[in-house]
Amino acid sequence: MDFFSVLALLGGLAIFLYGMNLMGDGLAKVAGGKLERILETLTSNPIRAVLLGLGVTAVIQSSSATTVMVVGFVNSGIMKLSQVVGIIMGANIGTTVTSWILSLTGIQSDNFIIQLFKPTSFSPILALIGVVLIMFTKSQKKKDVGAIFVGFAILMYGMNAMSGAVEPLAEVPEFTGMLVKFSNPILGVVAGAVLTAIIQSSSASVGILQALCLTGMVPFSAALPIIMGQNIGTCITAILSAIGASKNAKRAAMVHLYFNLIGTMLFMAVFYAINAAVHFSFMAQAATPAGIAILHSAFNITATLVLLPFGKALEKLACLTIRDRKEEEEKVAADPDFMILESRFLEKPAFAVEQSRNAAKKMAEDSHRTLFTALDLLKNFSTEGKALVEEAEKKVDRYEDELGTYLVKLNQKDLSVHDSHSVSIMLHCIGDFERISDHGVNIMESAQELYEKGLKFSDKALEELRVMEHAVEDIVDIAYKVYENQDVQLAREIEPLEEVIDELSKELKYRHIQRLRAGECTIEMGFILSDVTTSLERVADHCSNIGVCVTQVHEDAFDTHQHLKQIKHGPDETFYRALEVIRSQYQLPEIKDEPAAAQMAAVRSQ
Repeated sequence: MDFFSVLALLGGLAIFLYGMNLMGDGLAKVAGGKLERILETLTSNPIRAVLLGLGVTAVIQSSSATTVMVVGFVNSGIMKLSQVVGIIMGANIGTTVTSWILSLTGIQSDNFIIQLFKPTSFSPILALIGVVLIMFTKSQKKKDVGAIFVGFAILMYGMNAMSGAVEPLAEVPEFTGMLVKFSNPILGVVAGAVLTAIIQSSSASVGILQALCLTGMVPFSAALPIIMGQNIGTCITAILSAIGASKNAKRAAMVHLYFNLIGTMLFMAVFYAINAAVHFSFMAQAATPAGIAILHSAFNITATLVLLPFGKALEKLACLTIRDRKEEEEKVAADPDFMILESRFLEKPAFAVEQSRNAAKKMAEDSHRTLFTALDLLKNFSTEGKALVEEAEKKVDRYEDELGTYLVKLNQKDLSVHDSHSVSIMLHCIGDFERISDHGVNIMESAQELYEKGLKFSDKALEELRVMEHAVEDIVDIAYKVYENQDVQLAREIEPLEEVIDELSKELKYRHIQRLRAGECTIEMGFILSDVTTSLERVADHCSNIGVCVTQVHEDAFDTHQHLKQIKHGPDETFYRALEVIRSQYQLPEIKDEPAAAQMAAVRSQ
């Protein structure tokens, strides 16, 4: 085998891996995170776990990706260690689907119908369809389907390139001698494990073995231990992923390793014991791509059937290997809400976006709780309420830091148009959520000042302030619904209400001045009232930002300043009609003093 043949083999492997990655990414995007969500909601039923692991891996074409995702679930606390055993076993079975697809390369027949099933016949057609979908369709879903077709065609081209590169090896005596050495079970297992650990893909290493089989020089006696080793070597990806993770995440990786190690030892011990007694004739025959697929499937199905009843024992063995530490358990228990922002999920962007949405939703809820609890403290201050506000605000601050960092990393991934929109909205809105909670703290501090100084707003001031509070509560609820549902139509209701809140803020401050002149209020109370109304007004501004952001992301060539100008000063009368309706809903108590009422009307008209 000369230098150029080696180069062709490596090039074919590179193309094969790229095609598999492209096809897997396309499948993941089409699924849109649904497969991972299915795993996330898994029950403790081990048989269902096996089936789910099998199905997910068969679709995404990577047992390594499934096990890494499982490690992430365990590390984030979404999944218990006891739930992952069945998934890992199912993932090992699911990865054999690739070998069955690749076995089609070994089809030899002059029959036209049978020839159609050969990859060299239908791959070019899939490639053509895929390119058309990618280049000439606007639908992101169709582009993703096109990527699946192109990825499959590239994968099969890489397989053919590897097969062509190793074909001359059939005439090399040294190659035949090396394969005879691999008939030694230990050497074969080590060779398969090392190859798979290097390229971190059992599907790719099995594909290389199937390509070598096309030379007709690989006996089943060598192929069998190599396949066993390939199943062990694929564990390296999950083990590397578990570095720096929680104890249970490391245990999940160890369950994967122990399953393949114990399964290999049992399978080989029984198989070679029977072979010693009956001498299987096929062991001396040349292996075929289909034969490799059969062996690969037989091992993983048998290992699963034998070891599934001993799932608890595998779990205990992993726990004995990775022992508990109390301080780590306490740390994990202290941060359950933030564990969903698991870095391993970034390798599956669609699911990472879904997890980010969940985190942003919790952040919005905490921000909402901060503000509304603070407003209650104005009427009835308590140290317990103050503690709730401070705790929720600290949590919101942490969300802004950790979720913001996570979203920046996620934004660098290859996202669908829909997911890219979602990330953009979250990046903009989490800052507004944080500022709303800050204003909640400001209101809480005003309530505390009133309580500590023994001050009270007058009945008139409280009645007027309550009108503004109602308006702010409503705009916050609308803004959060707009964010959660990305409802552009509902977002149009925010601006008129924000305008009314601005007017209410001016009215409240003006009326306080009138009471101050009449000796009905003090300057100190005026400062506190001004702080509260200013905070409420700022909250409405941030709600406006959320509405504008959602609209901006969903409309191309959108200009924020021009958008607001068009709403408030454009030819459309809709805004002004809505403004009048909302004004009537949030009416302050009438001012009995006619001159004061006239001055107030002048303020409104400004």
